[in-house]
Amino acid sequence: QLLRRELDRLSWTYLPAAGVTAVIVALDPLNAGWAVGRIALVILVVSLAIALYRLFHPRSGVLAFMPSHGSERRLPFLHAIWYPLCISAPLAFGMLAVLGFIYTAATLIGRYVNSIWLIVILTLLAALAQRWVRVTRRRIAYQKAMERRQALRAAREQAAVQDGADDLSGLIEVDEPEVDLESLSDTSDDLIKTGVIVAGLIGVWIIWSDVIPALRILDNITLWRHIVTVDGEDRIDPVTLADLGLTLVFAVATFVLAKQLPAVLEMLLLRRADISAGGRYTIITLTTYAIITFGLLLVFGTIGVQWSQLQWLVAALGVGIGFGLQEIVANFISGLIILFERPIRVGDIVTVGDTDGVVTRIQIRATTIRNWDRKELLVPNKEFVTGRLLNWSLSDKMTRVVVVAGVAYGSDVDRALSLMREAAQEHEYVLDDPAPILSFEGFGDNSLTLILRAYLSSIEYRIATITDLHKAINRKFAEAGIVIAFPQRDLHLDMKGPLQVQLQHAVDPGNSAMPKSER
Repeated sequence: QLLRRELDRLSWTYLPAAGVTAVIVALDPLNAGWAVGRIALVILVVSLAIALYRLFHPRSGVLAFMPSHGSERRLPFLHAIWYPLCISAPLAFGMLAVLGFIYTAATLIGRYVNSIWLIVILTLLAALAQRWVRVTRRRIAYQKAMERRQALRAAREQAAVQDGADDLSGLIEVDEPEVDLESLSDTSDDLIKTGVIVAGLIGVWIIWSDVIPALRILDNITLWRHIVTVDGEDRIDPVTLADLGLTLVFAVATFVLAKQLPAVLEMLLLRRADISAGGRYTIITLTTYAIITFGLLLVFGTIGVQWSQLQWLVAALGVGIGFGLQEIVANFISGLIILFERPIRVGDIVTVGDTDGVVTRIQIRATTIRNWDRKELLVPNKEFVTGRLLNWSLSDKMTRVVVVAGVAYGSDVDRALSLMREAAQEHEYVLDDPAPILSFEGFGDNSLTLILRAYLSSIEYRIATITDLHKAINRKFAEAGIVIAFPQRDLHLDMKGPLQVQLQHAVDPGNSAMPKSER
């Protein structure tokens, strides 16, 4: 209501005065003694100053409705500085009009109004962006909560079907890395604020650079010169202090974007259910590399550094790589190959050497694997490209379990195989296609070796399924009277000579003096 009321007042005062001033400046810009133009400018600046006074008053303006906590309250801390300047600036322009500098006052008030529009637009865009971040965070949190609820419901239903709740303890937990939505939201807010500040500085430079000569004085300070080839001709261009300042701006912008833009991408990609954690990590990492590369090209291009001037540095770097940095560069290139070719992804279950675990992070130099003991192993990226790697879930998460059972000699083998098949078919995790495979492998020293090979849809059920199959086979064999063999040994005594057997009573520890006749 306050904003609407002030806009209505400005429509009756500011707009007519601005129209009159624009017509007069366009008809006779050099005349400094018009009474009409002077009066119109005074009405314009006074109406604008009154509107700004009422809109930004600390107790009755729009700032009074801002929250009293959080980062949104930081702006009022500087209220004592920018509030008087915001009101006194148009009044100062009005004094110039009264003194006769109408063209100067009209030009400055035009730039001032454009600056106000720039601030309003950037504020609205920042508020919309922050609103989008909060809504997206809440939507993702709600989606994650629903997924956890469904998973918990499925686990309870599974526990009811199983013999007991302990049957679920053998599941391999392969959780995707948890995403800290609060941290992503804070980082996104920081990026929005940084973007608003940078856009505001650039906009102020564009608006006021033609009016204030001090803003262009940096272009007159030449630091060095460099040769540029244009259309086959060499030309000498200066590198000014303004170029150096622009280089610093590009460097800071590259650093900020490379650090904070991945959080925004993570928020965007989390809304896509068809993109896995590994896909999100690949996109974010490659985007970060692209931002850094593009920023470096801008920085070097602004200060006049060309490829011909960097050839010696590249040659020296090549020599350094050949002697001492080859492992680091090899790991970096291998990391790029992993991100593009994707032999492993974040969330994949892999075996590297003697370590089994889940890939949790792919960095420039090394990849992090978390084993089942929750310990993290750092593996250089070169090992994944040049060495052997077993990926359990690269293209197909299906896995096979092998259950070996040994029955005693004389058992009904056909009956035993039939019972093992029943145990596999009754288990909910064992797939019907491919069907379980049973085989009679051979005659052991103490048993007849029978093997069951069953396929599962995911490695997550591997341990639980192996346990359940062993329990079911043991129960079915016991009910059918089939004996599970165990190692037995026959003792053969050498009978070449007579054996002397002597029986003795146990000696009482409390009575060591035993009569000889009782020994």
